[in-house]
Amino acid sequence: MTAHGRALVAIAQDPDARMRELAEVVGVTERTVQAIVADLEAAGYVAHTRVGRRNRYTVHLDRPFRHPAQDGHRVGPLLDLLGPPAAEHE
Repeated sequence: MTAHGRALVAIAQDPDARMRELAEVVGVTERTVQAIVADLEAAGYVAHTRVGRRNRYTVHLDRPFRHPAQDGHRVGPLLDLLGPPAAEHE
C-alpha cells in the first residue's frame, strides 16, 4: 500500500491524530505526512475541522478512487476491510 493509502487508513482509525502520530504510523517524516494529508484533502478524500488548537479529520467514505484500475470502487469498503476504525467517521 502506498503512503497515501496508509495515511488514509490511519486517519480513519484515529481522526484526532496529530501529524507526528500519523508520521509514525505511516513510516514517513512529519513533513511528508503533512504533504500527504494536503494531497488527500485536495482530492476530496479527507476534510479537517479545527477543534481548539488541533485538527479533527473526516474521511469521505463515498469518494471513488481516482485510478482507472479501481473504477467504480469507493473508499469506505476498503477501510472496512482493513479493520474497524478507532472512532466513527463519515
